[in-house]
Amino acid sequence: MDNLVKEKIKFKINDIDELFYEYELIFHKVKLKEPDLFDMTILGSVLHSFYNGLENIFEIIAKDIDNYVPSGSKCHQELLRQMADISEFRNAIISEDIYLKLREYATFRHFYRHAYSFQLNWEKMKPLVDEVFEVWEKVKIRLYDVINEK
Repeated sequence: MDNLVKEKIKFKINDIDELFYEYELIFHKVKLKEPDLFDMTILGSVLHSFYNGLENIFEIIAKDIDNYVPSGSKCHQELLRQMADISEFRNAIISEDIYLKLREYATFRHFYRHAYSFQLNWEKMKPLVDEVFEVWEKVKIRLYDVINEK
């Protein structure tokens, strides 16, 4: 992997870290008290941005390493699947269990893009909010492994 690709991925990793840093307080707040619509709207936006950031990283890998970026109506699903598969140029970027978790974030992002904020449901969002830091850390560790592979 050339240094420019590594730097692009690191830049996007830092963006996601910054996202969580900027909204750290809201995650602490909802551990103490169930969120209201305002809080859920903020959290929905953060979850949406988180998955967008991951997909941006996956697109860099698909374009600059795999030399193939899916297109068409199922391109988002195909891109995520591509990251869980081994290609001729790299090992799998994400494990199968992380793939399944990220599908849940992708599904939420799709809902969030097409819904009104008053339609957010805390019971459905809560598992995503509760697990987002753990999921991110696992993905980030793997991304750094990929960056540092020879």
